[in-house]
This record gives sequence, C-alpha cells and structure tokens, in this order.
Amino acid sequence: MDTKFSNNSANNRVNLQNHAIKQTYAILGTGALGGFYGACLQRAGLEAHFLLKSDYEYVSQQGLRIESVAGDFTLPHVRAYADIQQMPACDVVVVALKTTQNHLLPQMLPSVLKEDGVVLVLQNGLGVEAQVAEIVGAERVIGGLCFLCSNKVQPGHIRHLAYGQINLAAYASGYQSVGITERMRQIANDFEQAGISMQLSEDLLLVRWQKLVWNIPYNGLSVVLDAKTDELMENRDTRALVEQLMREVLVGAAACDRIISDSFVSKMLDYTVKMKPYQTSMKIDYDSKRPMEVETMFGNPLRAAYQQGVKLPQIEMLYQQLKFLDSRNCSRGRANNS
Repeated sequence: MDTKFSNNSANNRVNLQNHAIKQTYAILGTGALGGFYGACLQRAGLEAHFLLKSDYEYVSQQGLRIESVAGDFTLPHVRAYADIQQMPACDVVVVALKTTQNHLLPQMLPSVLKEDGVVLVLQNGLGVEAQVAEIVGAERVIGGLCFLCSNKVQPGHIRHLAYGQINLAAYASGYQSVGITERMRQIANDFEQAGISMQLSEDLLLVRWQKLVWNIPYNGLSVVLDAKTDELMENRDTRALVEQLMREVLVGAAACDRIISDSFVSKMLDYTVKMKPYQTSMKIDYDSKRPMEVETMFGNPLRAAYQQGVKLPQIEMLYQQLKFLDSRNCSRGRANNS
C-alpha cells in the first residue's frame, strides 16, 4: 500500500507538533541528487551538512547553486566538509553516494549517525539497504526511491530538469514489509517542507523493483547505444526494446513475489516521453570514465530472479555488455591517469 503524503492532513500536522525539534541531516554525496535534496532542505530552514570530494574547495567558499524547473536559488553558505570525521553526528544520514563507493560506508556511517538516528538510502539498484543494515542495524535503515532528473553541470552547480518525488519505505531483514513508520512520516514532513513531493510505501522490495522498471532500460541502453532518453523514445526499434526490458523487469519482480501492473510500464513510458532530453547517471559515469553501478542495478536483480529459478535473458545480455564496457572503460581511465 502506498500513501501520498501531504502537509495538509490532520495526522501530519500532529506529527509536526510532536516533532518540534528539527532533525539534522548529513548528506553523503553532494552530487546531482544529494546536492539538490540537501540544498532544498537547507533552504527550508533545516540543518544540513554536506560531505564533498573534488568540489569541496569551491562549495566551501561559494556555496551551492540550484538551477531548477521549480525555481532557481543559491545558497551562498553551506556546511561543507571534506573529512567525514569533522562532521557532527546527525539524526538522518542521507546516503547519496554512487553504490560503487559503498565499500567506504563501514568507515563513514558510525561517526556521523546519532545513537537514535536513521540512515536514508537514496541509491539505485537492489540490495543496497541490506549492505547498510549490516553496519547500523536493519531497524535504522529507510530506503528512498527518487524519480528525479538532475545533473551536476559544474562544481557546486546542479541543474534540476524534471520531477523530484521520493518514495520512502522502511527496511527489514529479507525485505519484509514493515508498514509505514513514524520516522518515515517525520522525514517526509521535512522533505515536504522543503518542497519535495513524498510518497510513503509499506513494501520496500516492491518499490525497488518499480524503480528498476525505469533504471534498467534507460541507464543500460543509454550506455550501450550512446543515446539520451529522447533518442531512445523517438526511434521505433529502441522504444520497443525499452518496453521489452521493462516487461522483463516485471517478470523478475514476480519471481520475487512482487507484482507490478502493466499500467506501470505505460506510466514510465509516458513520463519519459514528457521529460526533457536526459543523459542518465550511468551514461555520465561512463563518459567520465568512472565505475558504473552495474552490479546493484543489473547484477543483483538478475541474481535475485535466478535464485527463484527465473532467467531474464534480455537483461542478462545488457548486463554482460555493460560489464565489458565498464571494465574496458575503467582500464582506459586508469591508463590515462597514470
């Protein structure tokens, strides 16, 4: 069951009154996603702390600039850190890193998470919450699925092109459904206050598979075919391939006892047609010769379905192509940097 979240409801007003002390947020990964949501939280008056790498010097001096379809804004001063050990412990730690950096989380999360804090995982793919749960405990993990079109165009400069909704669901061992928790409502209140549309869901595994309906075809094909979303949709053959891959994701979800309707495929196709030409995050990583999120976005769903005796041949072929391209691309990147 999904619940649309609105600050106008009586229950949500009660939640805000009961949670008078504002939560503090740590943003791990101040890129196109983490930078956008973190900036919105700070603009709304919430305390946000940003972890940065290459952009640290610029952002610590110049702040963040958000160019958005919902209205441009600039934050001249942000709480920026290059060293996570310098960050204060926060109520909510937002993991917005690429999943290829998740091996760093055991060293990062303990120092920045309050004893009663939670980790909000805003990452792509399947199985990412289980990794975080091994570090902080399953009861302290919430998954967030972002339908957001944004890119980082320059240091400290993020361009928000379309959408932005986040779908929240609590994690439990084995991805059991645990319902809608009070902590989810508190986080949703904060994000709604920041102008972000929120949806609360009872079943994290279901919404993870739903996100893969979009991520698998568009991220994968954008790299293999060197194409933006509009090009994939305008060509009859590639549009058919996109839809075939989407329907194979539905087969994978069903193998894991999660049913996604055909109408959801139509909804994702319609959303993509309406959005501006978009370069996927995986294509940006590939062009920048950075490791791609192949395992969490393709390998983990394939293995989850296979464990149930179900093969996904088209997705598997795309996975194998991406593995080859990723390996060759990273080797070339290392050679150029040596």
